[in-house]
Amino acid sequence: MSGMEIASYLMAVVYVISFLAMSAILAKEAGRPIWLFGKGKEKQALSALLFRLAFAGAVLWPLWLAAFGNPVRNDPLTAALDGPWFDVFGHLLVVVGACVALLSQRHMGTSWRIGAAEGEQGAIVDSGPFAISRNPVFVGLTTVLLSLVQAALTLALLIAILLQVAIEERMLAASLGQPYLAYKARVRRWLGVTGRPSRSPSVSAEPG
Repeated sequence: MSGMEIASYLMAVVYVISFLAMSAILAKEAGRPIWLFGKGKEKQALSALLFRLAFAGAVLWPLWLAAFGNPVRNDPLTAALDGPWFDVFGHLLVVVGACVALLSQRHMGTSWRIGAAEGEQGAIVDSGPFAISRNPVFVGLTTVLLSLVQAALTLALLIAILLQVAIEERMLAASLGQPYLAYKARVRRWLGVTGRPSRSPSVSAEPG
C-alpha cells in the first residue's frame, strides 16, 4: 500500500473503533440496549450480517491486500481507484465520510439505535445533519468504505443499507405515524430537502 492508502486505512480503523465506542457511550447515556437487530417483527438478520461483513472488510481486507495481493482478478473498483490522485481523493472521502458519520451519530444522542424494533425508537431528531438527510450516518459510512474495500464488500454494504433503511422506514411510519410521514415528505432519504413545509415535528429515520 502507498503512504496515502495506509493513512486512509488507519482513518477507517479509527472510524470503526470510534463507531463502537460512541455506540457504547450513547447506550450508557440512554440507559437501555441499542442493539435491535434481534428484536421487532421485521427480519433483520441479513442486513445485520452484511453490515458485519462490510465493517470487518474495512479492517481486514486492506491487510490481506498488503500481505497477499488481490485474489480477485480484474476487480472493477480497485482498477477504477488506482493511482496517486485517486489515493488522495479516496483519503479525502474517508476523512469526510468518517466525520459526517460520527457527527451524525453523536447528534442523535440517546435516540441512537443499531437496527429497528417497534416501540424502541428514541426521541424526535430532525435538526443538524438530519435536516438535510434522513440517513446521514449511512451516507458517511458509505463514503468511508467505498474507497477502501473490494467491490463485493462494497456491494454488500449497499445492499445492507437499502434493506435496513426500508425496514426502518416501515417501522417508523407504523410507530410514529404522521410526524414521521411529514418528515419523510420534507427531507430526502439520502440528501436534500423537498421544499414542502411540515406543520408536524419529525423524526430521524436512522436508528443506526
